[in-house]
Amino acid sequence: MPSPTTHLLAIDWGTSSLRGAQLAPDGAVLQERAFERGILTIRPGEFPVVFESCFGDWMAPGTLCLIAGMAGSQQGWLEAPYCPCPAGFADIAARLVWVDHAGPGRIAIVPGLNTESDGIPDVMRGEETQVFGALAQLGLLDALFVLPGTHSKWVTVKGSRIVQFSSWMTGEFYALLRWHSILARTLPLGATPHDDAAFKQGVTRALRGEGLLHTAFGTRTLALFTRMEPPALASYLSGLVIGEELRGQQLRAGSHVIVIGAPALAARYQQALDLLGVTCRTLDENATWAGLRAIADTLAPV
Repeated sequence: MPSPTTHLLAIDWGTSSLRGAQLAPDGAVLQERAFERGILTIRPGEFPVVFESCFGDWMAPGTLCLIAGMAGSQQGWLEAPYCPCPAGFADIAARLVWVDHAGPGRIAIVPGLNTESDGIPDVMRGEETQVFGALAQLGLLDALFVLPGTHSKWVTVKGSRIVQFSSWMTGEFYALLRWHSILARTLPLGATPHDDAAFKQGVTRALRGEGLLHTAFGTRTLALFTRMEPPALASYLSGLVIGEELRGQQLRAGSHVIVIGAPALAARYQQALDLLGVTCRTLDENATWAGLRAIADTLAPV
């Protein structure tokens, strides 16, 4: 096991954002920083320069830096091959990809996970670290997680190992329908406040099982026949796509789900799960820090 004084720099480097935290040995967050320097903003070969400009002053001698997320993809800093499921803390730690770094400290990239269903592969990068963090925070061995977002992930954990997961393009489909389909002609141009009643109406309709290809068109006709005010339509559409995602999980009333995500989006999933009689607990995205701390604590000292 590593020394209890190991100083950890935890990095979450995604597609559109870059954030990092200095973590104490007990996992406490000492400092945080965030930048709009996701991997899509960085040209090949520039990752070391961007890292140094954002976090170089935190890389004192003896510091361990673990990077989760899309920095380990083919478009990232250094590809970290996927780790097959089932996988736990130790499996991830054994497959870290170490960066050849000229400065002080050590840098490693955390691999994502892959699984397969009916011959179709599925992958995640970054969400696995949040799940491991939540397990550490909550002291759980078994759990069902959902990580909502552009591509939501449903993750099953047994014996502290991720045994299965699936990806759902919920956020992306919402954006396509909201801004790039015929529905955009009906919905207001700008952002609108969340409407609880309209959202729940959308979830309820989706759960009836008629299919999103049919139910989405109702967003247009509700406006056409003035059955719903335009500011509420976006919430209704959000309810349709989230409800469609939940319908695919075949959840039973009385089951429990842990939701990890931004507070506003996690609250919508909690609303939707309530309609199914499913209880849930919500955690924010800082579960990433706990996950990276837990991975670091499996490493032998150098």
